[in-house]
Amino acid sequence: MNITLPDGSVRSYERGTTALEIAKSISEGFARNVLTAKFNGQVIELNDQLLEDGSLVLFTWDSKEGKNAFWHSSAHLMAQAIEHFYPKVNLTIGPAIENGFYYDIDFQGEAFSEKDFKRIEDKMLEFAREKAEFHKKAVSKSEALSFYQNKENPFKVELIENLNDGEITFCTHSNFTDLCRGGHIPNTGFIKSVKLMNVAGAYWRGKETNPQLTRVYGISFPKQSELNEYLEMLEEAKKRDHRKLGKELEIFTFDDDVGPGLPLWLPNGGAIIELLEKFAKQTEEDAGYSRVKSPHIARESMYIKSGHLPYYKDSMFPPMEIDGEKYYLKAMNCPHHHKIFAATPKSYRDLPLRYAEYGTCYRYEQSGELFGLMRVRSLQMNDAHIYCTEAQFEDEFKKVNDLYIKYFSVFGIDKYVMRFSKHDPAKLGQKYINSPELWAKTEEMVRKVLVNLGVNFVEVEDEAAFYGPKIDIQIYSAIGREFTLATNQVDFAQADRFDLFFTNEKNEKERPLIIHRAPLSTHERFIGFLLEHYAGNLPSWLSPKQVSILPISDKYVPYAQKLVGLMKKNDIRALFDDRNEKIGKKIRDAEVKKIPFMLIIGEQEMQEESVSVRKHGHGDVGKMSLNEFLEYFENQLTVKL
Repeated sequence: MNITLPDGSVRSYERGTTALEIAKSISEGFARNVLTAKFNGQVIELNDQLLEDGSLVLFTWDSKEGKNAFWHSSAHLMAQAIEHFYPKVNLTIGPAIENGFYYDIDFQGEAFSEKDFKRIEDKMLEFAREKAEFHKKAVSKSEALSFYQNKENPFKVELIENLNDGEITFCTHSNFTDLCRGGHIPNTGFIKSVKLMNVAGAYWRGKETNPQLTRVYGISFPKQSELNEYLEMLEEAKKRDHRKLGKELEIFTFDDDVGPGLPLWLPNGGAIIELLEKFAKQTEEDAGYSRVKSPHIARESMYIKSGHLPYYKDSMFPPMEIDGEKYYLKAMNCPHHHKIFAATPKSYRDLPLRYAEYGTCYRYEQSGELFGLMRVRSLQMNDAHIYCTEAQFEDEFKKVNDLYIKYFSVFGIDKYVMRFSKHDPAKLGQKYINSPELWAKTEEMVRKVLVNLGVNFVEVEDEAAFYGPKIDIQIYSAIGREFTLATNQVDFAQADRFDLFFTNEKNEKERPLIIHRAPLSTHERFIGFLLEHYAGNLPSWLSPKQVSILPISDKYVPYAQKLVGLMKKNDIRALFDDRNEKIGKKIRDAEVKKIPFMLIIGEQEMQEESVSVRKHGHGDVGKMSLNEFLEYFENQLTVKL
């Protein structure tokens, strides 16, 4: 059989050769580090026999696929260790996640807490040293049901009942067997360090009406040193946690009477939002965008027409009845913008048209998935839709990507990757619009633009929007946390659904192509990211308060008030601290509030009409005249609004 490798080379092997044997034929050293493989795009076990021609990709720890296999295998190992101490548990599912893995477990009423972590970790490492191989085998539905009915595990039985013969596989290592689709490392010996991170409640299959299970989170590494580095990073991450900083800096809050996932923005948060919007609106105006506004609700019929209800219903709030009709809270701006486009006749001379809106949307995230500002139910989106001709598409798509790069430069984001999300042909008509020719055409158009731009991108299947391919921008904060921030999507379906057209040069009706874009994501996610990225030390142009005016005593309050007026006149946001406190405490409090600059005022400063300047995190800058400070402050701004 002929095996094609990622570099395009083709090698011949006897049928029945395994992926691991092929890795050894390339290099024994390389083979020792291979963790998993894909054959013709499907994840396989390294010891699976290959029986036909195809493309083989081998993955090590340095790849996402390698880490997924490592952490999924570790979830098996953790389940084995927990079952050793708690033989009556019902295991459910144990996937790999972004950092590590978890397993949802029904402990049948037995107590399990963090105090149990150490013995589970020790037992995991004991089992790992056995170097037990992972073996996957297909089983019939009747065999699988019988196995878990005998174990009295209703959760696995429910999973199996929704599968068909030919879709069910078990994985066994040592004395442990689990229902599993696959994707494992060769043996447990690769796992050299483990750490259970926390324990939480989780509803079975994410539904609040289902039984509550215990979710045990863990992480593992092939070296102890890597675990140590990860734990150090977590300590730094705790200091940067946007939930902690948001409370300390009085930026946002949540309230039980308002509801989960519905943030309330305090004055400091409101100021940041206004500044971000002003910056984005200036940038978009320069780029030729027009601002539009749309309502927060709409009739059911519009979301049926757009296709969002069939494909997106689970993420939308339940409808409300008004005058005998169903209305939904707006979960996305797109259909509203399409209606705005359709409101007046369009000629090819009008295109491209770029409609922008900071529109508030509402999405029903499951309660277990809510997380600070990162996963919320109310979100203010930096949204826009571009209507263009096919000839204009490449230039418009490029301009959107250029806009991303500009924003990344402003906010100091130097590590990012573009995920080119494509459809899965097997899910046409279910998850995706059933237009195979348009999928092929638009995906090739997007790929061509990315190649021409020379940007770093990866192709990912089965992550497209239901109406077309998209680019998701994965960015990394200063501590390496990954965020899905911006998106750039192609839509080939909505123009037909909404009967959108323009008159072309031949005076004929023609459908526009539609580009959805959101380079600054939502206020919620982007501000959460910025707080963690900057550790709360926002750049001076974006800080809610830019200057803290600190008189040494009440004697200097009149001069301080004069400075307040001067700051306001020069559009500098100032905090006047007139408390009857010692200057040392005032300085410490300003540092805690992370105000970029402090102006210390005493006798000499009042007499000379000067200020002593301190910079947050740096200390004394020196004494300056008022004009010198204004010039100094202006030079510190990286963005001018």
